[in-house]
Amino acid sequence: MALKKDFKLLFKPYYYVNIFLSFSYLVAKKLPFLCTYLHPQSDTQCELDSRESEILFFLMIVVMIRTRKAGSVTMISYLSSSFMYTKVANIILWFYADVRYGLIFGVIFVLVGLLLPEPTYSGPENIIYFRTSGGLDEELQRDKRVTWLVTFYTAWNPACANFAPVFAQLSAEYYLDNLKFGKIDVGRYPDAAKKHHISDSSLSRQLPTVIMFRDGKEVSRRPTADNKGKLQRFFFSEDNVKAAFDLNNLYNECKKNPIKKKKEIENGHHKIE
Repeated sequence: MALKKDFKLLFKPYYYVNIFLSFSYLVAKKLPFLCTYLHPQSDTQCELDSRESEILFFLMIVVMIRTRKAGSVTMISYLSSSFMYTKVANIILWFYADVRYGLIFGVIFVLVGLLLPEPTYSGPENIIYFRTSGGLDEELQRDKRVTWLVTFYTAWNPACANFAPVFAQLSAEYYLDNLKFGKIDVGRYPDAAKKHHISDSSLSRQLPTVIMFRDGKEVSRRPTADNKGKLQRFFFSEDNVKAAFDLNNLYNECKKNPIKKKKEIENGHHKIE
């Protein structure tokens, strides 16, 4: 089902236009009629030289490393994480071939970025966005019968951006009065990161961090550290999050034990003791 959904997204302009731009130089080199048209004065321009091969090989390594760090676990998130690097590499290659082509590609690059922003998740969600660390603490203590799943994130981190629609879908599927979902931007509120021992640096491997709170206290988090303090890599896919926090059993448990609200009115009259 996830793969089918990804293929549907590929028909959105943002994805197919960026895929075309990412492969534009290679396609122009490998299609004889197009290569001949772009380089009518040369018979050798239709083959990749050593410098071009080095740039493409380096690009492949960078994309693999960066998308892995970004936690890209689906085809769409992998593509989204790689587009910037592939387009920058294409700018370099087009400039290497001809300055005029490099300038044209650069203009197209900018226009696509302005006119075709990456599609964002627009489905249902049941998430409370905390504006301060104190607001989160107050909510955790307000009613300790509520189990909270809270994501600590930053707006600029690719892994957080990839996880956002996953967390939104989970919140829509599992939300109950006693099972709630929250988010707090530790880029804007670093005191929350400090309090919960989360590094918010640009090189941090703790973004995003999802923490489960029960009875107002932390009981589980991902990613977590081993006995030696080494951070364990965690891929934030929907299935992995469900398994890590046992969401199906937790949901059934919370549903069987709903929060019983105190009755202030009994038989149409205020209860007096």
